[in-house]
Amino acid sequence: MYLVVGLGNPGQEYANTRHNIGFDAINYIANKYNIEINREKFKGVYGEGYINNNKVILLKPTTYMNLSGESVRDIVNFYKLDNDEIIVLYDDISLEVGKLRIRPKGSAGGHNGIKSIIANLGTEEFQRIKIGVGQPKHDLVSHVLGKFNAEENKVLEKTLEAVVQAVEVIIKNDISEAMNKFNGFKAE
Repeated sequence: MYLVVGLGNPGQEYANTRHNIGFDAINYIANKYNIEINREKFKGVYGEGYINNNKVILLKPTTYMNLSGESVRDIVNFYKLDNDEIIVLYDDISLEVGKLRIRPKGSAGGHNGIKSIIANLGTEEFQRIKIGVGQPKHDLVSHVLGKFNAEENKVLEKTLEAVVQAVEVIIKNDISEAMNKFNGFKAE
């Protein structure tokens, strides 16, 4: 079983913002695999389904970004998941829009959602797919809470397709293959 977690903030005011690209990725995966995200538990909303004949749980924590780890910890403990069964999808300002970076583990790199997950799981060892949202030109907060422009949205459509494919490769084969295939990826 795999847990695929998309990071973001709940509430309409955060919908389609850069910081919520993890939620958008979960919605994209759910749509492709007809998985309904309609259950509320574990401080989040989630749904269960199958990708490549493997059971998956798609989770969107509703704790707000800085407390995402509480939701992840609760569901990991309930289902007794191993760290290599966790895939976290989230925004990365160090990557331009359209780029992905896949890692098997690592530090939080200043991302508060990842910091919270590391603190709650007690490890940096969980798979992640970083989704580029571009560098802030001015203020970080207004950048990550800002929306993408029309041109960026076109690029994001292709980017989210690549995220789905990367998740499929991790689940079907392993993270090394996903890294080889997608770490040089750039949607145009």
